[in-house]
Amino acid sequence: MKKSILVIGGTGAQGVPVVKAFASDSEYTIRVLTRSSSSKEANELSALPGVTIFEGNPYDEPTLCQAIRGMNYIFVNTNGFAIGEKSEIYWGLRMYELAREFGVEHFIYASLEYGSKLGQFNRKYRCGHLDAKGKVAEFIAAQTTESMAWSILTSCMYLEGLSEMLRPFPDPGDPGTLVFAAPLGTARCPLIHLEDYGWYARWIVGHPTRSNGLNLHVATEDIGWKDLAVAFTEFTGQKAVYKDVTLDEYFRLGVFSEPDAKLGHSVDPLDTTLFTYRENFSGFWNVWKDELTKRDYKLLDEILPTRVKSVREWMEKVGYSGKPTSILKDYRDNSSRQSGVKVD
Repeated sequence: MKKSILVIGGTGAQGVPVVKAFASDSEYTIRVLTRSSSSKEANELSALPGVTIFEGNPYDEPTLCQAIRGMNYIFVNTNGFAIGEKSEIYWGLRMYELAREFGVEHFIYASLEYGSKLGQFNRKYRCGHLDAKGKVAEFIAAQTTESMAWSILTSCMYLEGLSEMLRPFPDPGDPGTLVFAAPLGTARCPLIHLEDYGWYARWIVGHPTRSNGLNLHVATEDIGWKDLAVAFTEFTGQKAVYKDVTLDEYFRLGVFSEPDAKLGHSVDPLDTTLFTYRENFSGFWNVWKDELTKRDYKLLDEILPTRVKSVREWMEKVGYSGKPTSILKDYRDNSSRQSGVKVD
């Protein structure tokens, strides 16, 4: 019989390639838990072989119990921007517990770097959507690998984000030049091609003897933004430069339409532990600027020999032009408005 996998967060930018990787042949049946079965992403996924859409709230225990029952595997990617740091920690832990209760064979958790821990808990590295997932990953890593296999898939910024949150802007003094602006200094920052991310998830399920108990940190390449601009010019022929900006300058770029909006308002808008975008993403950029993270690219080459190995290769593969494109689901459907976060 075919093995089955439940994908939580399957209609988001990170989850769609996971679903597609598992649906690439007839080996698995895939159940995607999503709030709306009529969304564009859900309709596209439901057309793939072996994929069924399970409509319901992923942050509701009775719904989770129904969705998990009978599944061999579960891939969990919670949305910290929609539910806030505190809820993301709770639901990450609870989803693991429910998977154990219902006899899931292998639990795969989509994580991010625990920036605060990597930075010795210096406040400058506090970032809610990084730390929440990092804390859940720490909990999972403390569990036995015998009762239920577990794996952690730790990601980073998306290469595809170079068309959205990381996109270049025209130089006001020279409209023929695009500016890649970021508060990174000379740091080399990891970026991941989302299609490859999906294949890493597929590898985890297909190689349990190697992946059980593994926290796999994935990326395409660590690259400096100056080199990013050079790669863009070499590929497109269009002049581009890197501008190292301060955090103040970065937030004035208008990447976020409401830089003082609180994250996680659906919990309690008066909660003083909640972050503004500025507070959250200041910590986020500090983690990358101070190069707190590491990737084993030799291991990644071994696991996925066909992976895209450089930003330049990715540009060629997708025909990158620097033009704005919608990538993040929250930006497309404004779903995070329910948590008090304004998105465009």
